[in-house]
Amino acid sequence: MTVDFGNIYDHIIPLNDWGLKYYDDLPQSHLEQLKPLDKIASTFLWNYILDSTLHDDVPFKTDFFKTIDKAKIYPDNKQEIKKWLYHRGLPFDKQVFLSWQPNDAMIVPWKIFIKYFDSFNYSGDLTIIDQSLTWALLFYHESEIYFGTNNDYTASNDFADHQFIW
Repeated sequence: MTVDFGNIYDHIIPLNDWGLKYYDDLPQSHLEQLKPLDKIASTFLWNYILDSTLHDDVPFKTDFFKTIDKAKIYPDNKQEIKKWLYHRGLPFDKQVFLSWQPNDAMIVPWKIFIKYFDSFNYSGDLTIIDQSLTWALLFYHESEIYFGTNNDYTASNDFADHQFIW
């Protein structure tokens, strides 16, 4: 069976069967909203991102997005990051796709991601998209977050004085 965005929800597996387990602190009602994907759907999502050329340059392919905004994660700025994520302008109930590796992906509501972003950002890089690719987030392993969008958006100055790799 070929996976696409029309049937990706058919590839949700039980949370207990999913390999990555860094979400122990979430209440049961929030855990129930996490939708881990099986290996086939995870690979589809990984390849969709690769085939899009989104990350041909880092953080994003040159000219893929009109606007790129960025934030820096520090041990003491969790609330500031949540506020920064909130201001990306995505609807709270929007289902977003998280992709860590070819075999590790999940679907979560944007509101849950904002609330527990540090539970999802635990190692390596994390790409977050929807199927339109009019926006994307990259949680880069050097404690940096990059947000690219083609929507009307003005980048924030919240982290203008911080050093970034890109």
